[in-house]
Amino acid sequence: MPVLTRLIPSPVVVDIRPGALDDLAGVLADQRISASGKLAIAISGGSGAALRERLAPALPGASWYEVGGGTLDDAIKLADAMKSGHYDAVVGLGGGKIIDCAKFAAARIGLPLVAVATNLSHDGLCSPVATLDNDAGRGSYGVPNPIAVVIDLDIIREAPVRFVRSGIGDALSNISAVADWELSHRETGEGIDGLAAAMARQAGEAVLRHPGGVGDDDFLQVLAEGLVLTGISMSVAGDSRPASGACHEINHAFDLLFPKRAASHGEQCGLGAAFAMHLRGAHEDAGFMAEVLRRHGLPVLPSEIGFTAEEFAQVVEFAPKTRPGRYTILEHLDLSTDQIRDAFADYAKAIGS
Repeated sequence: MPVLTRLIPSPVVVDIRPGALDDLAGVLADQRISASGKLAIAISGGSGAALRERLAPALPGASWYEVGGGTLDDAIKLADAMKSGHYDAVVGLGGGKIIDCAKFAAARIGLPLVAVATNLSHDGLCSPVATLDNDAGRGSYGVPNPIAVVIDLDIIREAPVRFVRSGIGDALSNISAVADWELSHRETGEGIDGLAAAMARQAGEAVLRHPGGVGDDDFLQVLAEGLVLTGISMSVAGDSRPASGACHEINHAFDLLFPKRAASHGEQCGLGAAFAMHLRGAHEDAGFMAEVLRRHGLPVLPSEIGFTAEEFAQVVEFAPKTRPGRYTILEHLDLSTDQIRDAFADYAKAIGS
């Protein structure tokens, strides 16, 4: 019999709304997540303490673990601390570093993960990847998708606004990443998963075209849903391709060449996406993306995050080396340093520097 449908790895629960944290105990009591209430909850040493105080009375069977940072060593230590507890599930409660450490630890000890995000800084909260610092810089580690995702928009509004802005940049970069994937499909014959591409692109387009702002619940809902859908799109594709193209190569190049000066992930990805759209000749789309980034307080020029035009040219030239084998507009054009400088001058002029 032919395969008529396919199963998509996705959370059994996605709860995104104001006040969602108040019902976290009910979500965790779901028989598919925890029948006994024995949970291992990873939190940060700072803001996590207040959340623990708030939630602990409703979770009497939980054990709480403070995570020191976002390194591979932190994640391994967390797994080692949790492995003897006979828990039903691991809960990552916090920002990206906490959730990534919890993802890795849960995979290492063979338990499902519940992601409870306290900010919307990037699309990793529901992705099958844990990004952790290691001795070589930063690595990406394959992990299962979370079994549940909970995002309380009241908590999101309490976080510094820069985290929301970073998530906006990461979501918008999907549009450029999918265009790169389609370019590779045409030029190299790389396979493309139409469902994964559709999910990632529509997530980015929903954020791009929403008229609201960072303090607006309707906009935050769309952004949170877009980041979750992007994570699922990566599971559908089996890698990060739907959400990672030239935009992310440029981001990684910033991190590697200027590790002490690099801006946030989403700021660099948004800037990289707008420039990549310009490179592929989609000048109207690049201009609109830059306009939306500006409206949300995100950078569209390297000078706005402390880099010169010459340093940006170095970043763009180095970017393809960060993802060997990945084909994007950067590999396709294979620009010389002088050509990159000229292209950037055109971009800066077009978006109104």
